[in-house]
Amino acid sequence: MSKHYYLYIMTNKYNSVLYTGVTNDLQRRVYEHKSKLIEGFTKKYNITKLVYYEIFDDAYTAISREKQIKSGSRQKKIDLVNSINKEWKDLYDEL
Repeated sequence: MSKHYYLYIMTNKYNSVLYTGVTNDLQRRVYEHKSKLIEGFTKKYNITKLVYYEIFDDAYTAISREKQIKSGSRQKKIDLVNSINKEWKDLYDEL
């Protein structure tokens, strides 16, 4: 059984703040953000909506992609979300 790793982008209800992260359990991690179980950026800025994710077979590739996205502009992140989720709907229920 192969393990998956996820690169994800979340935002708040106004789509005004973007957060990029990596995890090996996307459903659990998004739940933690939504429930504000972890202190930090996502709790402070009320980041609760999953708007984008990619799936990888290894952690190294997922982390490399995270670094690539984090080093890009805000507009590049917006374009990435728009490429698969033009309505910026919460993808959590589809997991």
